[in-house]
Amino acid sequence: MSMKRYVAVRTIQTAVLLMLILTFLFMLFRLIPGSIADQMIFQGASPEAVAAFEEQWGLNDPLHVQYYHYLVNMAQLDPGTSLHYRKPVLDYVKLKMFNTFILVAPGVTAGYLLGTSLGTIMGIKRDSLLEKYGIFPIVGVGTTPSFFLAIIGVIIFAGWLGLVPTSGMITPQVALEMGEDAPWWKIYTTGDFLWHYVLPFSVIAIKYMYEPLLIMRTSVVEMAGQDFLHYHKLTGLPKARWIRHLGKHAIIPIITFYPISLGRAISGLVLIEIVFNWPGIGNALVEAVLQSDYPVIQFVFFLTAAFVVVGNYVVDIVYGMIDPRISIAD
Repeated sequence: MSMKRYVAVRTIQTAVLLMLILTFLFMLFRLIPGSIADQMIFQGASPEAVAAFEEQWGLNDPLHVQYYHYLVNMAQLDPGTSLHYRKPVLDYVKLKMFNTFILVAPGVTAGYLLGTSLGTIMGIKRDSLLEKYGIFPIVGVGTTPSFFLAIIGVIIFAGWLGLVPTSGMITPQVALEMGEDAPWWKIYTTGDFLWHYVLPFSVIAIKYMYEPLLIMRTSVVEMAGQDFLHYHKLTGLPKARWIRHLGKHAIIPIITFYPISLGRAISGLVLIEIVFNWPGIGNALVEAVLQSDYPVIQFVFFLTAAFVVVGNYVVDIVYGMIDPRISIAD
């Protein structure tokens, strides 16, 4: 199978999977006992307001008509209006998504850089003190639930030592001093933001360090035994260049695994955001569930699932491009 055809096939498969996810979410929120209108009545809305809402959202239309409008709206990135905040869902979610991404992407990347470096050292220097006594604590911490690491971090560094704030993304007083007219991005340039940022960032980096460490260590050990690397060593290639050749080939599994970890981290950040009271997509989901804000819940579920699906798609494409040893037919 040619590369172009492979990309086309994987693109179609990914599009179909995203369509199935959208369909599942559409049906799921219509099978939940009690309609959105029932929730509005429970919250004190008048019958006139409920009728107007049902007309606006097309809830009186046949199911297939609702499904068609739902797909068209989602294709246009118009998931509707938040029932609680009375604003477009996309406007509400996109800043929350950015808050999550600015925490997850650097954290996972830092964990991968550190894990890859340590894994390379452990793979080259077998039976060293670092490998003997370092790998088990790192794996132990990495396999610990993320919310537990977050709680321990808050207790030690915020509670006992008082080095960082216990929660939040910025001190309320600092936000007030900035004023409502300040650009939305200005908060991320303040020292107070960095002060709040360092602990959750560190927890994520530590959490996602052990997987690339183990993968890189195993990959380095396997690649070091390859004939072409033995040949390079026998020809007198300087050790630094030999290690560079080794690392270039051994890092391929790390590159392909990174998008999966990133998507998984974004979709699984709910508990960490709750512990740190970080105003991201996880906190937004919890608030939406508590307020029965179905449009927000539906869109957040789709976003988190889409990150995982697209991450797997990127992995498949990149793997076929950077590793000629892998047959695309596989």
